[in-house]
Amino acid sequence: MIKTIRRLMRYAKPWHKNMAATVFSLLAVSFLGLVTPAAVRCLTAALSDMDSMTTGKLLTFALVLFGTYLLRAVFRFVAQYEAHVGAWSFVGHMLLLTYDKLQKLSLKFYSDKQTGEIMSRAINDTRNLEQLFAHALPDLISNVITIAGVSVMLFTINAKLAALTLIPLPFVFYVSSLFSKKIAPLFRKNQELLAEINADVQDNISGIKEIQAFARETQTYERLQETAKRYVAANIRANFANALLNPSIEFLTSMGSVIVMGLGGALAMHGQLQAADIVGFFMYLSLFFTPLQTFARIVEDIQTGLSGGQRVLEILDTESDVQESPDARAIGIAAGDIAFRNVTFSYKDGETVLDNISFTADRGKTVAFVGATGVGKTTIVSLLERFYDPDSGSVLLDGQDIRELTLHSLRSNISIVLQDVFLFNGTVYDNIAYGNPNATREQVIAASKAAHADDFIKDMPDGYETKIGERGTKLSGGQKQRIAIARAVLRNTPVLILDEATSAVDNETEALIQDAINNISRNRTVIVIAHRLTTVMHADEIIVLEKGRIAERGTHRQLLEKNGIYAGLCGAVRTW
Repeated sequence: MIKTIRRLMRYAKPWHKNMAATVFSLLAVSFLGLVTPAAVRCLTAALSDMDSMTTGKLLTFALVLFGTYLLRAVFRFVAQYEAHVGAWSFVGHMLLLTYDKLQKLSLKFYSDKQTGEIMSRAINDTRNLEQLFAHALPDLISNVITIAGVSVMLFTINAKLAALTLIPLPFVFYVSSLFSKKIAPLFRKNQELLAEINADVQDNISGIKEIQAFARETQTYERLQETAKRYVAANIRANFANALLNPSIEFLTSMGSVIVMGLGGALAMHGQLQAADIVGFFMYLSLFFTPLQTFARIVEDIQTGLSGGQRVLEILDTESDVQESPDARAIGIAAGDIAFRNVTFSYKDGETVLDNISFTADRGKTVAFVGATGVGKTTIVSLLERFYDPDSGSVLLDGQDIRELTLHSLRSNISIVLQDVFLFNGTVYDNIAYGNPNATREQVIAASKAAHADDFIKDMPDGYETKIGERGTKLSGGQKQRIAIARAVLRNTPVLILDEATSAVDNETEALIQDAINNISRNRTVIVIAHRLTTVMHADEIIVLEKGRIAERGTHRQLLEKNGIYAGLCGAVRTW
């Protein structure tokens, strides 16, 4: 716990001033809290001698209390305000740090994780840090200070009685420590189950079309119901432990009052303790044991905050398997010469996807890859974009190993159009301009015309300002593809990747897309992955992959004349 708090405090360094102001204000609040019992004790003693009591003295007592309460209110406001300013600023900082880290992690990190679970860590867990820094830790500091101050006052009044009233204290700390060890794993389990629920809900909402199409509403509901039951049960177990802790501490702390009642009363009966001191003792005891009674809530808040903090730190501690070299250099605008030299790659140990692949794609040339599903075509694209690094061999851009280049400069030279086009929940214009945020409106429209998208965009209700919905749900597959191509045109990079860009559209739309591709392929190095014959037959070189190896290579005509795998695919069906 201490190690986690220390690490989080290092991240919170910019807001240490807010925390210091909070602690100082809480010190003042705790000190002023000691004034009230002292004033009441003095008033009680004064009232025992009515002859010496005057209106002036009474007014003085009242003014002291008034000033004390006013200053306490001011310092309480400062403490709460500074605590929340620091805590929420820290939460925002940690959320951005987590998001930035997630952006830098390679695709391998995401291969076995659900989006909802990652979002839960980035949003829910960082939010729990507010509870830790704005409430739990300040309350803990305030309570410790109050207990120390009250202890001094109790021993000042009567050391013997004070020592006896502290007898329950070791039992309180023992019980609290025991329950804390039991509760901490429960709250971490709660966070994990909440992340699982977020992941399931996110998946279900994203796939609502498929759920309804396959009439799987009941099954998905029942699956989520099971997770929700486990989440409820985990919360009940955690709160059951808290339910035991609270009354246990309350009972133990009440024993101090019993001791004061019995022994204090006996001392007063024998003239060893004044009535005013007993009144003061009771008031100080309420200040002493109240923080102990709230200790259970503080423990719960700390455990919740630390559980979230640990899960956030796990993200920040994750190392990407694609690392940018400390001395990586920016390549600038590349010519576009690509080379794979003896590249071998596997996603999992023992499952080779690419086996000793070598090829070149010179500037201005088009190289197409064909083959059955799973032979490594898309993996070649992923390695070129450096989403992954090869197990052996090297990938070169303009003769330079891409591992020696900055990731930003490498990817700034590559545009990609995928089969599964991702469009953001914004306007048509915003999605096209995403390829080049500095482009003018005229350039965006020109790119749309080159992609044969301008006509259908102008027919939409608000033209280029039409909202297309999440992932472009208001557009057809062909429209999405043409917007993606327009985005690539606007990006204007020397290397263009087309990964199954026409596989999910009709023949008429394919013709439009193919013409758009031809428009943007000139003077660029183009890597094509396709199943359609019309997409690859005009490539400068076609490479046939089989079982992760290059089985054939050549032009369309050369491969047909070989009468091998490619010719067999062409003869079997026009699309593979």
